[in-house]
This record gives sequence, structure tokens and C-alpha cells, in this order.
Amino acid sequence: MRTDRSAAYNLLLKQVKEIISGEPDLIANLANISSLIKMQFGFLWVGWYFAKGKKLVLGPFQGEVACTRIPYGNGVCGTAWKEKKTLIVPDVHKFPGHIACSAKSRSEIVVPVFDTNRNVRMVLDIDSRKKNDFDRKDKKFLEMIGLMISLKYFHGR
Repeated sequence: MRTDRSAAYNLLLKQVKEIISGEPDLIANLANISSLIKMQFGFLWVGWYFAKGKKLVLGPFQGEVACTRIPYGNGVCGTAWKEKKTLIVPDVHKFPGHIACSAKSRSEIVVPVFDTNRNVRMVLDIDSRKKNDFDRKDKKFLEMIGLMISLKYFHGR
């Protein structure tokens, strides 16, 4: 199954490249990228949070209603922001301080997106209904998507 997921990610990378090369608007592109990821893998929730002050603020997403604001250092998203690294959580119920936006979520991956000065500008948050649904392959490909967005929108600004 992981081999199939790698092939799906390779296709996804091509689609993301096409989307961001043809449309200059960040919000429109994040909405479509969220949809692509959710449709490709069937995850519970896929979305973006923007770093604004000391909180992450909800951006474009696909899935159920979500938490609107997440404080710096709180939950998986706030911790990934604070630690400036991708976090893979095999079982969200075992993550200290997990913010349960949906009781259906079992595992999660959060990928920070950086600007030129390595400030976190936003995070990509993906929740799954399955425990232990994310691994290093997901991390690798999702970080590549984050880098594509970073290079287009947050470098040289």
C-alpha cells in the first residue's frame, strides 16, 4: 500500500506544480491543494493554518468544521510551529495537549511552511481516521509540497 501511496504522491506533486504555476493567488491554490490531497487519499481533514501573531488562524480546508484559532505551542499544530519541524502523531489520543477538533481523528501529520528567514508562515494539517496512518514517505512528499508553496509565496518577500 505504501508503494501505491508513493505513486499517488508523485502524481500529486505534478498537480500541485501545475496549480501554483498557473494561478498567483495563495488562498485559491491552498483550497485546491487541500481538495487534491483529500480526494487522493481520503483523509478525514486536510487544511492550512496561517501564523498570525501568537496564534494559528484557520485557512482553506477540506473536511468537517475545524478549530478556528490555535495558540502557539498548543496541540499538534502549535507544537509543530514552535518546534519548526514536521510532526507525525501515530495516535492523537496519546499526544499531550492534543486539541480534539474532531472525535473521529486518530492520527495526524503537521508540516510547517517557512519563509526565507525560516519563520513559520503557515502549517499544513492532515488528520486521518486511522491510527498510525502517516510515515516518513508522507513527511517527505508533504514537505516537498510545503517547499513548493514556500518558494512561490514566501521567499524574497
